Amino acid sequence: MNMVKQLSRALGATHTHTTDESDGWHRLLLTTEPGPPPVLDLLLPPAGTPLHRIAVLLPGGGLNVRANFGTAHHGRSLARFLTENGYLVLGITPREDALTPETEQHGPPCAGWGLAAHRRDAETVLTALPQALGLPYELFGHSAGAALALDLAARPTNRAQRVVVLDTTGPYDPQAEPELATRAAELATAMDERLTRGEVLVDPGLKGLFARAGADPTGDSPFPRPDRPGTVFTHLGLLHYALTHTAELPGPANWIYHRGHSSGSYAFGATAADDRFALRHTPLAVWQRVIAELGSGVQPTALLRDLAAVWGGRGEVHRIDWAAIEAPVVWVNTELGRGDHDLGARLIRAGGTPVDYRVLPGYGHGDLLWGVDAEHEVWATLL
Repeated sequence: MNMVKQLSRALGATHTHTTDESDGWHRLLLTTEPGPPPVLDLLLPPAGTPLHRIAVLLPGGGLNVRANFGTAHHGRSLARFLTENGYLVLGITPREDALTPETEQHGPPCAGWGLAAHRRDAETVLTALPQALGLPYELFGHSAGAALALDLAARPTNRAQRVVVLDTTGPYDPQAEPELATRAAELATAMDERLTRGEVLVDPGLKGLFARAGADPTGDSPFPRPDRPGTVFTHLGLLHYALTHTAELPGPANWIYHRGHSSGSYAFGATAADDRFALRHTPLAVWQRVIAELGSGVQPTALLRDLAAVWGGRGEVHRIDWAAIEAPVVWVNTELGRGDHDLGARLIRAGGTPVDYRVLPGYGHGDLLWGVDAEHEVWATLL
């Protein structure tokens, strides 16, 4: 508890207990200008566990710390696993998680929440860590949070000892992957046009999919089944298809997935009621707990614009200085999620920094956080 108070004082933050104190989590609210603040969630190691460093957790787009890193099979999670191995866990949930229908109507603040704004919020925390807690820190990021971790690591003020990247997209190789690089650059332009029209938020739609599948699993969804004219998915069928075949559904950035958020199968039957589907690594019950932890579940349009700029090499919109990253990098992508695109890893290596880059076969985008076997097949390799 003393560490929580020390960090609260250093950041001028408010210590609240909006999480369950019995599970070891503590929450700090940063003091910011008007609007929802970034939130810090701390998880302390079990009593008697030697504490040797801090894991700074950066969640993916639309997610928060508890959903992204504090949820998994049978109560196990990457956050809990790290504390058992000597880490103090400190997760930074971005401002957009706390948006409500009322605050979402206030466009100008949200319009500025791009990658640079997320980086500045994180730097406020990171600059206070050495003096407040006296421990070195490592950055752990998933998806958009992994891009943020790399952006932070490229800054002159970075003091991270290591960067752990979990399934993110670096720049597409304009020589080997020109079509993907062009598509990403066009997405950055499209998101900028949305901002001009006042569309400051993007809803990935997962919360709605889960809500409809829970309320009316066998009811007709509005989405047609591929190559089966006149038929539509059931709500539960569409949910499974959206998780396992994300790349095939409409959405501004769904095409970046090689297949989907989760590994699994979907077999079409004579009717939608005859469809058969299953998830492989992450049970549906775990996905349901993840979604239940979400706040708004939305992403700022400016953030998606900047991420697309990184993917498409649009340095005038947002640029990561890959050669400036000095902390060793462990970069783990998934075969069915973001896939094998290693230009970012190669650019870091070209600057003289070691990178352990690998791709997990058979895993989807979220499986390496929430899969039944993730602790042994993924997390243990990150220590």
